[in-house]
Amino acid sequence: MTKSEKVKKIMAILDRIYPETPIPLKHKNKDPFTLLVAVLLSARNTDKKVNQVTPALFALADTPQKMARVSPEAVRKIIRVCGLSPTKSKNIVALSKILMAKHGGQVPRTFEELEALPGVGHKTASVVMAQAFGIDAFPVDTHIHRLAHRWGLSSGRNVVQTERDLKRLFPQNRWRKLHLQIIFFGREYCPARGHDEKKCPVCSRLH
Repeated sequence: MTKSEKVKKIMAILDRIYPETPIPLKHKNKDPFTLLVAVLLSARNTDKKVNQVTPALFALADTPQKMARVSPEAVRKIIRVCGLSPTKSKNIVALSKILMAKHGGQVPRTFEELEALPGVGHKTASVVMAQAFGIDAFPVDTHIHRLAHRWGLSSGRNVVQTERDLKRLFPQNRWRKLHLQIIFFGREYCPARGHDEKKCPVCSRLH
């Protein structure tokens, strides 16, 4: 089976299983700032843990203006169950101050400006660009990196190479939806451990 045949089959299966792709991180609807903070918190963390802390965090401060006036210690008390909470709390406050000083209190809409913010890497920026601003991006996390290898779509050694391969294979207008579909699928049907290839809706059909 060629890669292009695999791509068509994978998209059809994912569309059937996940016709809708709600953003799994709790944030204020259509609000770039709270999404940015939630995605930043999700690094080396589970969505479940992030969703435990974001309601209280956003009750404390849900705009750059409010967050810039909060101490990192106050943020850390709320997000302490999240991994790397000391660093993340400092970054959340610091980036809020930068948004106020340099961006008029708005989350910028370019990769360059987003990735210049404290604690914001390429994947976080890609999620914000895709989900907050509707800009075609293909954020690659560990789930997507792993499945791209398992499905024979990429041999990239890191997420950067895998992202490049997937962007070349999948239609650009599908990147944003596929990002979430593949994450959901990896968690539910195609885990790293205990995976039964014969029962997997995708793996069982790629040979």
